[in-house]
Amino acid sequence: MKNLFLGLFIVLSFLSCTGEKKFEAPTEQKPNIIYILADDLGYAEIGVFGQEKIETPNIDALAKQGMVFTQHYSSAPVCAPARYMFLTGKHSGKAFIRGNDEWNDRGDVWNYKAMAKDSTLEGQRPVPAGTKTIATYLKAEGYKTALVGKWGLGAPHTHSIPNEMGFDFFYGFNCQRQAHTYYPLHLYKNRNRVHLANDTVAPSSPFPKGLDPTNSESYKDYTLTDYAPDLMFKELTGFVADSKENPFFLYWATPIPHVALQAPQRWVDYYKEKFGPEEPYLSGNGNGYFSHQNPHAAYAAMVSYFDENVGKLVKQLKDEGIYENTLIVFTSDNGPSYAGGADPAFFESAQPFKGEYGKGKGFVYEGGIRVPTFFTWPGKIKPGSTSDHASAHYDMLATFADLLEIAPPTTDGVSMLPTLLGEGEQVAHEFMYWEFPEYGGQVAIRMGDWKVVRQHLKDDEQPTLELYNLKDDPTEENNIAAEHPDILEKAAAIFKKEHTKPETERFQIPLLENGLLSD
Repeated sequence: MKNLFLGLFIVLSFLSCTGEKKFEAPTEQKPNIIYILADDLGYAEIGVFGQEKIETPNIDALAKQGMVFTQHYSSAPVCAPARYMFLTGKHSGKAFIRGNDEWNDRGDVWNYKAMAKDSTLEGQRPVPAGTKTIATYLKAEGYKTALVGKWGLGAPHTHSIPNEMGFDFFYGFNCQRQAHTYYPLHLYKNRNRVHLANDTVAPSSPFPKGLDPTNSESYKDYTLTDYAPDLMFKELTGFVADSKENPFFLYWATPIPHVALQAPQRWVDYYKEKFGPEEPYLSGNGNGYFSHQNPHAAYAAMVSYFDENVGKLVKQLKDEGIYENTLIVFTSDNGPSYAGGADPAFFESAQPFKGEYGKGKGFVYEGGIRVPTFFTWPGKIKPGSTSDHASAHYDMLATFADLLEIAPPTTDGVSMLPTLLGEGEQVAHEFMYWEFPEYGGQVAIRMGDWKVVRQHLKDDEQPTLELYNLKDDPTEENNIAAEHPDILEKAAAIFKKEHTKPETERFQIPLLENGLLSD
């Protein structure tokens, strides 16, 4: 029995008439679990991981109270598959969701106004009925479960909504396309739409012709009334307040800092003063999302606003008297974006790795999949500690099962609990696996310090065969594949063993299906 909880205790009382001792049954206090998943937050976009331009004092303070993981990975370089694999504990060779799938055969799913009128156009392709998630297992152990933020793994009116996938409570974006504006027409509370006081301004609306891009009034349509992150944070804190007497699992899937660039003006003004004049970002002519007069200031403002709310949440936990019994995990779904006015070069968002297009979000290089991660749990995890244990999102189910000492579900993950608690022997991954059918088709595998990458497996370019030693070459600059055929052969065997053919055609990679990966 691991010493995981606040302990077993015996309450002693005296009966007034006889002096006889009476003992209360031992009780176990299960820890609350809060999993904070930022959206497109780069490896170095918070201070504790080296960020110098964006200020994140609350997140940094929380990280210093726990253990920072320098080699933690997303399960995928984009949104939906990363979330699916976190929730199910499967790597991308076995996962049902391996890329983003907007379920296009329903109709005009990218038409924002059409979706507003017809909710059957919202959401993504549903995951199979009966899929068990982390929330499913924790709920069975008596946890109240909530998801606040972005779902992206199903659609309204299907079985694939949070409330059917283990979550007692849901508030936020059902559809990841709707999340391309922070001033949407509606959000979802459990199964139903909650209509907001916002006008219909479709994501990626081009900057209006004839307006002056140096005049702040030209951007007024992009700042409306109901700011979704405000509403979501209010529901989040309400759930914590209502659940403080029970163990709870809160999955805070914030859409921040995914573009569009929309942030509270007070924070934008702060960074405008800090950064000085900027070149506006104008949507249209190939540029997506929304225009912004001060794109660097707006991006930094989004992150600092998020940091501010993390600080508020920690304060609430302390005020409610439950901080000491709460495990908090902080991470990101993938590397930094290059789109919509985001500028990973300016912020050095993935340092020491590269975060620009081709190396950041959407790609299986380190900048696209290595993510800022830390765990805190007062009295259990050593404050100010750091680990270089290589781990991934798909380790979470195994870790939480180990934490609660429940029968471990079959997963591709490895429990991180020995590292977190400093007890027992930590099992290392024999390999870590990524298979991604988008952006030309890609695969990667990490074995110790070796990392094999193959690009262009689905497009018209010549497939690559790349090998890097991350200890000597962490930024993946020097391809040494020709020097180590033995490593490539080992990787090819693992790919062949771990890959299963996806049920969804758009996720299939012909070179994998035909067994040609090692050629």
